[in-house]
Amino acid sequence: MSTLLCFGLGYAADHYVGRYGDGFQRIIGTVRGAERAAVLNARLAGRFKALVFDGSVATPEVGGAIAEAAYILVSIPPAENGDPVLAAFGDVLANAQHLRSIVYLSTVGVYGDHGGAWVDEDTPPKATSARGCARLAAERGWQQLGPRRGIPVAVLRLAGIYGPGRNALTQIARGNARRIVKPGQVFNRIHVDDIAQTIDAAFSRRASGIFNVADNEPSPPGDPLVFAAQLLGRELPPEISFEEAAPTMTPMALSFWQECRRVKNDKLKHALGVTLAYPTYREGLEAMFEKK
Repeated sequence: MSTLLCFGLGYAADHYVGRYGDGFQRIIGTVRGAERAAVLNARLAGRFKALVFDGSVATPEVGGAIAEAAYILVSIPPAENGDPVLAAFGDVLANAQHLRSIVYLSTVGVYGDHGGAWVDEDTPPKATSARGCARLAAERGWQQLGPRRGIPVAVLRLAGIYGPGRNALTQIARGNARRIVKPGQVFNRIHVDDIAQTIDAAFSRRASGIFNVADNEPSPPGDPLVFAAQLLGRELPPEISFEEAAPTMTPMALSFWQECRRVKNDKLKHALGVTLAYPTYREGLEAMFEKK
């Protein structure tokens, strides 16, 4: 039994703690605001402690948590000036005596556009967007820390995340789904349960290196919406061409749609021993539909 420190209690990290938190004696997580920290500490009193880290200011409380932690999960995205955790706490991390393993949550977006070709962990990244380049630099920063400290650092490159509250069923039910069509476009996805079990496998095996965390079937973006509508017995939202939708997209969404690749997950299965609970979006959506 030991202490887990989560930098950023976002969707994936919070889900991991919910499923596997009992494996730790103590859990410390950072959030950006004092109000949310107070709510979490009131609701989850006991083994759990929420601390404030706004992404820039290094506080003694968070520094003390690093000194205590045996396992660190990092899900905070990079900022304009680099990785915020390394920038604020690099020296503390370099001297943490109890640290045994680090898992960094990244994105398959670092591969850039490959025109629909397959990529794996040996494919050289060719990110062109500012967001992708910043993420790649953050990956390298964490990977460089590992050898200096003599500890394993696993970089998990996540495909498009879906799960409870964030899925095609929810979009169809709310009536805000947009079925955008771009010929030749495919995406990989990954259920948050499978992210959680991958994090657990990486910590358990003290894994080091890069791992793609993606499903078995890259498929057109509208396919999950079609399947969800069939499950719910709802009408399909009308098709919208990418050219028509593009002017209304955020810069982040637009960069996402301008890249196309198929992501291999062989290393996830063979090196980490992960058997995906939801190998395609169909199993994931069916399971969530049955729980309604």
